[in-house]
Parts: sequence; structure tokens; C-alpha cells
Amino acid sequence: MNIKFKELEAVDVALLRPYFGLRSNLTCDSVILDSFLWKEYYNVEFALLDEKAVLMKMYRDGRHMAALPITRMEDMPHYFRLLEQYFNEELGVKCNIMLADLPGIKALQLEPGTHEYYEVADGADYIYDAEKLRTLSGKKYHKKKNHVNAFLKEYEGRYEYRRLCGEAKQDIWRFLDRWEANKGDDAGRHLAGEVIGIHNILNNMEVLATCVSGVYVDGELEAFTIGSYNKVDRMSIVHIEKANPEIRGLYPFINQQFQVHAFPDALLVNREDDLGIPALRKAKESYHPVLMGKKYTLIQK
Repeated sequence: MNIKFKELEAVDVALLRPYFGLRSNLTCDSVILDSFLWKEYYNVEFALLDEKAVLMKMYRDGRHMAALPITRMEDMPHYFRLLEQYFNEELGVKCNIMLADLPGIKALQLEPGTHEYYEVADGADYIYDAEKLRTLSGKKYHKKKNHVNAFLKEYEGRYEYRRLCGEAKQDIWRFLDRWEANKGDDAGRHLAGEVIGIHNILNNMEVLATCVSGVYVDGELEAFTIGSYNKVDRMSIVHIEKANPEIRGLYPFINQQFQVHAFPDALLVNREDDLGIPALRKAKESYHPVLMGKKYTLIQK
């Protein structure tokens, strides 16, 4: 087969970004930055076919995996067959699809008995009403608003929210070193993979043209966040959000301000999954999701 995969690099992101907007997809995998963030952890490679579709494959812990073809819904069956043929004939393995959305699976028009799929445990993304996160209005968000107001009162005249550019990389790295040292091993290899991905993004901020913002307190960076925008679904995606937990109200403040300034037109906010970590689940539930972006593993029999 004449399908050539190559390693995903920063220079490829601008080329591939439009393909991720060819169909609706409410998971965080609907934007290219998520693949770039985890490119080293999952050894991500891609192939561009016919200027109509992107195939992505991963390799982790001795297993070959793939994503659903990134293309229009009506073109998915054709490119899925090509992907599956490549896995079967070139790699000599079954084609297992990771983190697929259910509409995408149904678009494949699979023959009965040829595949099976199941929901990924702890893999669903938390999706919120964007306007609620911008305003924190209503009883459900009363505690969040109180925390934000406490931050504003305590640090009046001492804080600054701003968009971060290349010259802020050293500030982010210093903060990240402090944050990682205090975090411990609660997320194991996943946390290490995330930190590597963050460094890759920071090293390529201008090329990636991504949204990175932060909050300085007394001149020191104390929080930062990285996000993307899914134009099809008018959904912002928060890939990374880190803050000093010792500063009351800082987490809800940067969460609110990021949506206000970076994504004022978003209708939805995807804050990704909870990894099955109880504290992370509690934090994400506290913002009252309106939807869960469920993900599935699709297995070739």
C-alpha cells in the first residue's frame, strides 16, 4: 500500500488543522493540538490522503492503535477501509481505534459481526455551558463566584491576567517545575507525558498559533492555561489548566477569564476527562457539566 506515515511535528499543525473541522465531534480529540500535546507519549504519526483525509496512528506499550479517519462523515467509510487494510497488511495486526466518538463510529457503516466497541472507562470529557463559565451566574455557581470575588479582593492591584507569548516561556517553565514538584505521583506516567507535551507546545508557541494565557500575582506567574477552538461545534477546549492551589479563587478565576478573553463566542467548553482521579472528578463536576463527551474503543474482530 502506498500510505506513508510521518511523525507529527509542529510545522504540520497548520496544514492539518482544517481537516479537524470537517465534521462535528464533541470530544477533545476534535482539534489537532490534543494530538500534538500527546505526540511523544503515544508516538503519533499521520498520513494525508487525497487532500481529503488524515489518518493518525499511535504506538504505545507494544501496541499499534489508530484514530478514526479525520475527514467528512460521508468519506469516513472509504478511508477507514484503507486504514484497516494498512494495519492488516502492512503492520500485520488488527486495527483498533482509540478514543472514538459514537457518531463517528456509526458513520463507518460497519458490517455486522466484524467489529465491536465499548465505552472507555473514565474517558468521557466534561462539557459545559460556555456562558455560565464566563458569568458564573445562578445558584449552581454561587460558590465559584464567591471564590473569584475573594481572589479579586485579596489581590486587588497585585494580579494581572494576560495572553502569554514566546518570551513568557521561562515563566511557565519555572511555574511548571514548582507545580510538578508539589503534585507527587498521583497520575504516574500520564502526568510525565503531559509535562513533556506542554514543553513541546511552549517550544513551538508561534508555529502552533495556540491560545496560552496566564495570571501573574506580585509579578510571579501563578497560573496558566492552554486551549483550542472547535469552530464546527463552537466549543473551546481546555487542554491544560494549572494554578497555585494555595491562592484561593485562582483556579476559577483563570478558568473564567480564559473563556471571557480567548473564546468569547464559544457556546460550549470542553474541559477533558478526569483520568479516574477522584479529586479531578470532583473538581470537574463542581462546574456542572451539561454534556459528557463519551469516547469508545473500536475493535476489529
